[in-house]
Amino acid sequence: MNEPIYFDEQHRQFRDNLRRFVEQEVVPQAAPWEEEGMVPRAVLRKMGELGYLGVRYAEQYGGSNLDTVYSAILAEELGRSTYGGFAVTVMVHTDMASPHLANFGTPEQLARYLPAIICGEKICAVAVTEPDAGSDVAGIRTRAVRDGDHWVINGSKMFITNGVHGDVYFVAAKTDPTAKGSRGISIFIVEKGTPGLRVGRALKKSGWLCSDTAELVFEDCRIPAANLLGEENKGFYQIMRNFQNERMVLGAQMMGEAARAIELTLAYVRERKAFGATLWDKQAIRQRLAMRAAQVEAARQLVYHAAWLDAKGRECVKEVSMVKALCGELLNDVVYDCQQFHGGAGYMRETPIERMVRDARVQAIGGGATEVMLEEVAKRL
Repeated sequence: MNEPIYFDEQHRQFRDNLRRFVEQEVVPQAAPWEEEGMVPRAVLRKMGELGYLGVRYAEQYGGSNLDTVYSAILAEELGRSTYGGFAVTVMVHTDMASPHLANFGTPEQLARYLPAIICGEKICAVAVTEPDAGSDVAGIRTRAVRDGDHWVINGSKMFITNGVHGDVYFVAAKTDPTAKGSRGISIFIVEKGTPGLRVGRALKKSGWLCSDTAELVFEDCRIPAANLLGEENKGFYQIMRNFQNERMVLGAQMMGEAARAIELTLAYVRERKAFGATLWDKQAIRQRLAMRAAQVEAARQLVYHAAWLDAKGRECVKEVSMVKALCGELLNDVVYDCQQFHGGAGYMRETPIERMVRDARVQAIGGGATEVMLEEVAKRL
């Protein structure tokens, strides 16, 4: 794939070092993680030691103080691992959960939690989605009621990545039951082990098997008033702000996956023979892969353009929504074709393509379903 025009030598070094880490420390070891249903903490701590868990955070907390383009590189290279569960475990920690703390935490909250998050000592999750509220954040029902110097939380959360083995949860709850729509939501910091918080169940998924996913239950979960994150009743706007980053990095992750799927398929069809010639000699296959490569290249450039806009502080809701909608659908189209060209081998669990097909399906759903993203685009046309 061609380098984005936004790359300089520092970007290249970051990408090359990260790619070596993934190829040496992840790809050869990750198959058992799928069976275990989690990414080992030792791997995440090593990523923290190398600076990959605090790319955009302040140096005073152990971060690298880089910009959004580096987040896109991180996501793309993790996607190239072919283990979507590994990639999303890291990306939820770095770009979907911890930004809530980094963007809205008090100095005391930042000092208490952010260094441990950046070094991989504490893994975090964001708990917004509920059984009846996903992309429709305004529909959440979990309640938090002020009781003296504490808040008491009751409700449940669903599909929470890093929910089983996480240490710190950023939880959305209604704090003003009289407020309509998106108003009256607040975010809270809830630590693992807090009385009243329990994992209802570990969820079994079609894909992303090495990513732990949970239902969380809050039953009179009492937390200090100081654990309110950001302004009371302003949580919806905090969530919306971070959705842009979340959707952008998901797009980058998806294009890393799609590019790697094409590479694996090119290697296969150039070796596999049928009817006296390689599959690569079949014009229909060559041209389909060429078209998919062109589409991935175009979508990838859009991802980095959106990342650059964000890094420059420019409005990019339309571009990010395009990224999420386009990349989610395109990834599924790409891996479907790649599995088809692998034939029977592509249906076997020992091949990366089979796993990538299962992992890809959720990418058009999670983080903002395609239909929701297209409505965001349509509003801005």
